[in-house]
Amino acid sequence: MNIAYHKWYSPNLDRDMELKIYGYYGKPFIIFPTQGGRFHEAEDYGIINSLASFIDNGKIKVITVDSVDHESWSNQQTHPYHRGQRHEQYDAYITQEVIPLIRNICNDQQIKIGTAGFSMGAYHAANFFFRHPDIFDNVLAISGMYDLQRLVGNYMDDTVYFNSPIHFLGNLDDDRLLNQIRQGKIIIAVGQGAWEEEMVADTRAIQQVLSQKGIEAWIDYWGQDVDHDWVWWRKMVPYFFDKMTF
Repeated sequence: MNIAYHKWYSPNLDRDMELKIYGYYGKPFIIFPTQGGRFHEAEDYGIINSLASFIDNGKIKVITVDSVDHESWSNQQTHPYHRGQRHEQYDAYITQEVIPLIRNICNDQQIKIGTAGFSMGAYHAANFFFRHPDIFDNVLAISGMYDLQRLVGNYMDDTVYFNSPIHFLGNLDDDRLLNQIRQGKIIIAVGQGAWEEEMVADTRAIQQVLSQKGIEAWIDYWGQDVDHDWVWWRKMVPYFFDKMTF
């Protein structure tokens, strides 16, 4: 498997950021890390190994990125307004720095990108897909939360609103955006075992929102023994990638 490491100073985040790219060919997918995780997390916890056949066969190219969660939404020591501003800088880093790199490597300036992630990474995968359907066209979100007020409480401003998929999608009436989202391929999955209670609730909530907006999605609830844990995510991610078509 070809593995490329990239590191550069991000002008949007005012710090160095790192990522890895696995594979030569195939549909590019960004995998976002869990809360506060690093770019090497997917490799460390066996996700890359679980996807090795898809990468080696040229079906997908995987890009694993850093997070800034502990500086943004997860930073409980900072007012939600400032957390939101930091997240917007992260949004700019992904869309203005990482996406051009991927497109240059793919030698295709129009190619759309898939997103994937687990837990907080699932939130990012879904949020980037729904906010930027002009850039992203596939999402695999596993064990995610989609109501940002779980992290910021009752606080609400435009930044929180537009980064909370349940709120943003629930009121979205822009036909252009809705039609772009409807053209995407959406898989949202969750276990029903330990530590998944809030994620099950958010999955049901976003399922209802998507249905109301006429957005097709595969929503998959796994069993009572399926916990919020890497051992299950390693099983779930190749199962879903095996059934994806691009």
